[in-house]
Amino acid sequence: MFTGIIEAVGEIRRIEPKGQDVTLEIATGKLDLSDVKLGDSIASNGVCLTVVALSSDSFCADLSTETLKRSNFASASRGARVNLEKAVTPTTRLGGHLVSGHVDALAEVVSRESTGRAIEFWLQAPEHLARYITEKGSICIDGISLTVNAVDGARFKLTIVPHTADETTMKGFQTGIKVNLEVDQIARYIERLMLGDKAAVSEAQPQSDVMALLGRTGFLK
Repeated sequence: MFTGIIEAVGEIRRIEPKGQDVTLEIATGKLDLSDVKLGDSIASNGVCLTVVALSSDSFCADLSTETLKRSNFASASRGARVNLEKAVTPTTRLGGHLVSGHVDALAEVVSRESTGRAIEFWLQAPEHLARYITEKGSICIDGISLTVNAVDGARFKLTIVPHTADETTMKGFQTGIKVNLEVDQIARYIERLMLGDKAAVSEAQPQSDVMALLGRTGFLK
């Protein structure tokens, strides 16, 4: 579990393909690794990665095909900058919001504009995730806990203050890039709970069976 408050910006030092999977080595910059051990989790651009090898200034992690499919690590290159955060502890301040490190999908930066000392970004989310994004709600972009300041369909606006731009990779965001998106997990749990018995219906189940179940549970009344 993470908070979306970035502790350091690292850099991809090595990418080693292993069949369909990949092993990354990430140089950790100013991130304190003194309390990190093998098996610990470090959020890297919002992706919860397990430490499988460790040095004084870097760690290695294995990325599965699922991670590559969901995140922008599929197009990552050596030297790319990465937002880093160690997992929370019982004494960690929850300065952002609850972040699982399980990326839902990629969002695209569609505009960037300076407003005073801040930077305003509009991003396009996949349509199936739009229902989880609400004005003044929380969202996680490349591991950064941010507040949604406006919503227009599946598009949403972020206003980035100078400190956030300086301490993360967001200063380098340009239109057209794809970023890791994790929606608010509380919204997902609530949606699942509200399905009630319908949650047990397989997507592969014939439509007639689904409709029969909904009738029995009262959803069609």
